[in-house]
Amino acid sequence: MEKECWRDTLSKYIIYTALAVVIGAICWYFRNIIIYILIAGVLSLIGSPLAESLKKIHIRKWKFPDWAASIVTIVIILSIFLAVVTLIVPIVTSIVKDVSMVNVGNTVKSISVPLHDLNMFLIEKFPNLGPDFKIETFIVEQLQKLFDVSMLSSLLSSVTSFVASFGVAIFSIIFIVFFFFKENGMFSRIIASLVPDRLEKKAMDSIDDIRHLLSRYFLGLLVEICGVALINFLGLMFVAKMGFSASIGIAFMTGVMNIVPYVGPWIGGAIGTVLGITMKFVCTTHIGIDVNFWTFVIIMIAIFCVTQIVDNYLFQPIIYSSSIKAHPLEIFIVLLMAGTIGGIIGMLVAIPCYTVIRVIAGRFFRNVKFIRQLIPEDSREAEHGFLWRKRKTQQ
Repeated sequence: MEKECWRDTLSKYIIYTALAVVIGAICWYFRNIIIYILIAGVLSLIGSPLAESLKKIHIRKWKFPDWAASIVTIVIILSIFLAVVTLIVPIVTSIVKDVSMVNVGNTVKSISVPLHDLNMFLIEKFPNLGPDFKIETFIVEQLQKLFDVSMLSSLLSSVTSFVASFGVAIFSIIFIVFFFFKENGMFSRIIASLVPDRLEKKAMDSIDDIRHLLSRYFLGLLVEICGVALINFLGLMFVAKMGFSASIGIAFMTGVMNIVPYVGPWIGGAIGTVLGITMKFVCTTHIGIDVNFWTFVIIMIAIFCVTQIVDNYLFQPIIYSSSIKAHPLEIFIVLLMAGTIGGIIGMLVAIPCYTVIRVIAGRFFRNVKFIRQLIPEDSREAEHGFLWRKRKTQQ
């Protein structure tokens, strides 16, 4: 009897494993379609507050149609996207082209005096470096890697090929997100049809919690990107005197880098500092405030450090702690693990995936002590109460 039970258990595990492999293979084969659905899901989470607000509009007996609310929301999102593409992307492309034409030898010559002073300072403070120490050698090697023309050319060609196939993706995403806006509970009904009846209520509650938390997260992330870009733009424009085009181009790039949690702002600040120094002292434009090399470097670093302070103490606590109801240390550990497993891509999807796992664990595995300690009952009940009040007002 025990032998038969063991065989039945083993057979179940084999079947589950085979199903998981088949589902994984299907997902990999149709990965483009899944990516379209995920992007449409993110856009629906960002635009759902606007769509829901439009659906609540009543003028006497006339009610704003669901399909019209969906179309208006999509048009607004597309207008913002097209504005960014037509106004900012050409500026960023121009900056990349100017930097890609930089001659490394001329770069070193243009900053030879500051480098000589730095060499003397380092040799004086660190005698072990020796009298023949030259930091120019190290800088030349790094600049050659950073401003590799072939690398930038391949990057531009990759972007061009991506844009060429972008039309199909845009049409598919718009088509999918239209129905996500129009039929608000479509995804919930699909999930409900796949789970057993005894788990349907928990599954529906989990989906509502996930939608609410992810919607707040993506909206907060959008606010963070715009806020960081705005602060950097103001600093570059009015403090560093970089001019409108260079300021908005560099600020846009540094803002987009904030998509990568915690690490992104530092990478964006480093890229912005290098681009600013290069455009002032190396490129033919020679823009920027009229100061010497080291003063300009300090100004650039100060601008991005101020932005980093505002980001750390204002934006990130609201987005990563308040929006998804998790401790900052908890989030940081998750990001480290995701970065170790999947690099930058892993860090990009870490917070949304962890939010989904956290909600499901809190709903379905409440009897596990570790889950109870990780997700306190008071915070979960507060969040559940908020969602309950929200559903009640909608009714």
